[in-house]
Amino acid sequence: MRRAPGLGVLVILNLSGVRSLVPYLLIGVGIWYGVLLSSVHATLAGVAVALTIPLRTGEGQPPLKRLEHALQPWSSFLIVPAFGFANAGIAFGGMVAADVISPLPVGIMLGLFLGKQIGIFATIRGLVTFRLAEAPRNASWTQVYGMAVLCGIGFTMSLFIGGLAFAGAPHAMDAVKVGVFAGSILSGIAGWLILRRTAQ
Repeated sequence: MRRAPGLGVLVILNLSGVRSLVPYLLIGVGIWYGVLLSSVHATLAGVAVALTIPLRTGEGQPPLKRLEHALQPWSSFLIVPAFGFANAGIAFGGMVAADVISPLPVGIMLGLFLGKQIGIFATIRGLVTFRLAEAPRNASWTQVYGMAVLCGIGFTMSLFIGGLAFAGAPHAMDAVKVGVFAGSILSGIAGWLILRRTAQ
């Protein structure tokens, strides 16, 4: 409840036609910090503040869109990967080269990197060949392949399935995490390189 006045001020700014992001961000940081110190999850503060930022304007790009576009590179290339890496709980301490190149992590890495791209690309190509689906519009087959390679990036479900498969085996789960991490990194880099070449 103590954060309600701050949200009220933001709503008033919105209704008053204030389109500068500065006051929304300054007051929003204060609201976020206040919620952080309370027993409520601070993520809710971000959602509440975002709801007060203007989405429609008479002319020009709306403030909320400007903020979204400014944050998108940081979110996609830094925050989300760091969050996934931290929550994966990958610990490299005590691991030796033999652990990294053992069959389990290598198999998972190849499954993500090769299995995903082969399965997805072959399925799409087969459906189009047998006229069960239309080819993607305004996209070359190289771009479709690059997308298929990027699909090898995976943390949540890969780790979830690994946890089910190796429940009660912490050492095996560490190997699973290494394989998932390596396969995701390899898929991301390879997919980016493929799509980057098609954009030139």
